[in-house]
Amino acid sequence: MQAYMQVKMNLLIFSFISLLACSKSGSVPAPPGNNGNGAHIYYVAPDGSDGNTGTLKAPFRSINIALGKTLPGDTVLVRGGIYHEKVAISGSGRLNKFISLKAYPGENPVIDGTGLSITGKEALVTIHGVSYILFEGFDVCNYKSSTPGVDINGIVVDGGSGNIQVKKNRVYNIEHNVTLQDGRSGHGIEILGNTATAMTNILVEENTIHDCKTGYSENLTINGYVDGFTIRKNTIYNAENIGIDAAGGYAANSNPALNYARNGLIAENTLYHVESSRGPLGGYGAIGIYVDGARNITVERNKIYDTDRGIGIVSENDGVPTRNCIVRNNFVYNNWRTGIYLGGYLNSNTVTDSCYVVNNTLCNNNKVVGYYNEIEGELRLTENCRNNVLKNNLVFGSPADLFVHKYTLTGGGNIIDNNLYYTTGTPGWLWNSVNDAPVTDMAAWQTVSGGDGGSVYGIDPLLVSVSVLAPDLHLQGSSPAKDKGVVISAAIHGTVDIDGNPRIVNGKISIGAQQ
Repeated sequence: MQAYMQVKMNLLIFSFISLLACSKSGSVPAPPGNNGNGAHIYYVAPDGSDGNTGTLKAPFRSINIALGKTLPGDTVLVRGGIYHEKVAISGSGRLNKFISLKAYPGENPVIDGTGLSITGKEALVTIHGVSYILFEGFDVCNYKSSTPGVDINGIVVDGGSGNIQVKKNRVYNIEHNVTLQDGRSGHGIEILGNTATAMTNILVEENTIHDCKTGYSENLTINGYVDGFTIRKNTIYNAENIGIDAAGGYAANSNPALNYARNGLIAENTLYHVESSRGPLGGYGAIGIYVDGARNITVERNKIYDTDRGIGIVSENDGVPTRNCIVRNNFVYNNWRTGIYLGGYLNSNTVTDSCYVVNNTLCNNNKVVGYYNEIEGELRLTENCRNNVLKNNLVFGSPADLFVHKYTLTGGGNIIDNNLYYTTGTPGWLWNSVNDAPVTDMAAWQTVSGGDGGSVYGIDPLLVSVSVLAPDLHLQGSSPAKDKGVVISAAIHGTVDIDGNPRIVNGKISIGAQQ
């Protein structure tokens, strides 16, 4: 009997240890009603009832009812299924005690806007005036309107919210189905700094946004007084206008001194099929990643392909410059028009100032001509580009391409150097002209531009594949781009290349996005 009791006790101890291990690993939810920290877990399920207590066996039916019960540290876990409701998170967590709204592990809850009304500006998920919130693991979809003048959104974070994490959600079929004249507008995800309080510590990570109809607006927007944000590892495709936009100078904030996004990171995102032809805008005006009137933004380690234009660090509004931004270590390829561009609209006073475009790999962009029937250029500079630096970029042009196209006489103090240019066709650079005969000789280009004295032209960089159908912009082992760049500083180049490997090795740096 004593031996039997000892064996039974050992089994109980083993079971208890196993349960603790599972809870710590996240493989099973914590017990109903408690998340292990003295706070509560509330459950929601399609077959629940709002008269229930919110336990795993007696879940709520409404996500909003569960949210209304939460205190700092609490979690709402939502079982798989369809939820036809507009979700509003209106209570705050606090430091180390987030309020979390999450998918139940391994299940797929869908916040579905089918048939829901919209008046003015609304979203399926609103995070307004709160802090320390995590929203993770949902489909947010099928919110549509054919009413002129509304603004229809998947997820909106605003009202001075801070310490917000929006992660691993899928946003699609957010549609304003009207003409442009009727104010076609909307967003997949919008981060809007519309108060005198800065929105800080905003993380938008590992979300997928696709097949949204946003008209003049964007798929993922950071606008107004947002000071400190990270937009990372998101995927955006089948979009009819801009993919990711960090903006300033619009109507987000009533105070002009506050009305621009700042101090942000846009990294490791993948964008493709971002094309104006997918909506009534038509043409080739959409952009993968757009910094417009924002400051101190780093755009790094992204992949942008099969879009209208790749990356823009541009200003559209007088008095709201794009300034002190860095575009580095990106793959930009097979886009319809320009790869990376700077400056304001032609014949405007808009400014791009003191920005760096370094260590990017551009390949086979400019498949169609621009608005003035011109080739826009792999690297493009328009109005009022001032004191910008373009170095260590690897530019593999298509046969009828332009490597660099500077449009007008405005601006100055720009440095273009230490790049590698190659094409299998006729080379081309264009300086201070919208559409003129290009320079086709490297020495002549160095003379007219006053730059590129340390650059290389005509040597194959030996990319793994420049095939349009199966591109791979990594360097072959014997590439002449390896270790041939010029080191500015780790702060400018970043600490890692496009693959996450060290960017500067033994004091040397390669040309292009890969070390």
